[in-house]
Amino acid sequence: MEDNKRSYYNAEGKLVLPEVTLCAMDSVQVKATLKAMEYSMKEIVFADAVIITDKRPLSMPKGIRYEHIDKLCNIDDFNYKTVYDLGDYIHTQFALLVHYDGFVVHPEKWRDEFLDYDYIGSPWPLPKPEDTTTYRDIYGNICRVGNSVGIRSKRLMDFPKKAGVPWVGEKGYFNEDGFICCKIRHLLEAEGMQIAPLEVAKYFGHENMIPEIEGITPFVFHKWYGTNGNYPDFRKKNKLLNRLRKIHGRLVKG
Repeated sequence: MEDNKRSYYNAEGKLVLPEVTLCAMDSVQVKATLKAMEYSMKEIVFADAVIITDKRPLSMPKGIRYEHIDKLCNIDDFNYKTVYDLGDYIHTQFALLVHYDGFVVHPEKWRDEFLDYDYIGSPWPLPKPEDTTTYRDIYGNICRVGNSVGIRSKRLMDFPKKAGVPWVGEKGYFNEDGFICCKIRHLLEAEGMQIAPLEVAKYFGHENMIPEIEGITPFVFHKWYGTNGNYPDFRKKNKLLNRLRKIHGRLVKG
């Protein structure tokens, strides 16, 4: 797809992403997840939007469709189904996966270069010097970009199931972003797929408060750490708690 067609602004001044589906998969915080999706859609027109869950929500926001999946009983279920089943529900070239605790907060920070890659998420911190396995590929190279809240290409989402890639954990954990961005990175790259570098990902999203993101306002966030404390938490009806989070975020930002 040519750069000038990856995004544009419509007559209402909204950003249009004609090849990106907004998606979420959840069985626990469904109501908050739907609100996070709505928030992400305030200033962006996605090609499609889908909530993937085990029961049709009683109140479905306009512009979001429902797709059924077996109940996600725990985080391991989520990780497995995200790796092997997410692509089944996506009909566009890319998908932006969001959660109740991670979604679009600065649509004006969109960059078309985010779609130059098959996976882009928030940067990871450097592992501790004595840690020789965390955030590393099979060759021992440190991987600086992952995070579940991010954009994936359709071909990347479809690859693990089509290729029959076995589900293998790390230190007893099964994190889908670590599996994709570290464990099978070599397989993806052998197929010509690319994971975004830190130099681009730092403008896309923030989770860990690492030095490389200082002074940068991200397109998306994940978790309410540090300066992310300014962003909405749709689980809470307690306005005082949300206000305290915002104050803390401003103090951290300085």
